[in-house]
Amino acid sequence: MIDRDLAEKYGVETRTLNQAVKRNFERSPEDFMFQLTEMEFRNWKSQIAISNSNYMGLRKKPYVIAELGVSMLSSVLNSKTAIQINMSIMRAFVTIRQSLIINPTGSMVELQAEMKELKTYIDEVFTDYNDINEDTRMQIELINQSLAELQADKRIVEKPRNRIGFNTEEY
Repeated sequence: MIDRDLAEKYGVETRTLNQAVKRNFERSPEDFMFQLTEMEFRNWKSQIAISNSNYMGLRKKPYVIAELGVSMLSSVLNSKTAIQINMSIMRAFVTIRQSLIINPTGSMVELQAEMKELKTYIDEVFTDYNDINEDTRMQIELINQSLAELQADKRIVEKPRNRIGFNTEEY
């Protein structure tokens, strides 16, 4: 996401979001977020032919924020939306951790068994499909040959025959 769009989602101004990024720069490695280069920024702006206040009004290179950066900024920003998002993320992590602690091997064993069963089933379906496909291809070829022979016979039968003898209709 671009900083402007994320700021809107979090309910803060873009400059507030960018200030939070600068103040907490150690929390924003390149795999979390980065700023467009000068060439990327120029090319990005030049792709919009008509002036658009949402994008062309930019004077500074925007930050591009990855998935990890979105969650990190939710812990840095101080808006109601950012706080709610941060709490939701923390709850999700705790729920995942608890589900792994409660029954880590049982769930994994079940999942592996289901995956193995599904793989076996898919292999059988593809094997059957390939067998049917080969048989069907042979049958279609035989049908096409028969149709070609019938067409040839039909042309011979439908060919007009010349009358024998003196034809009075022409004179």
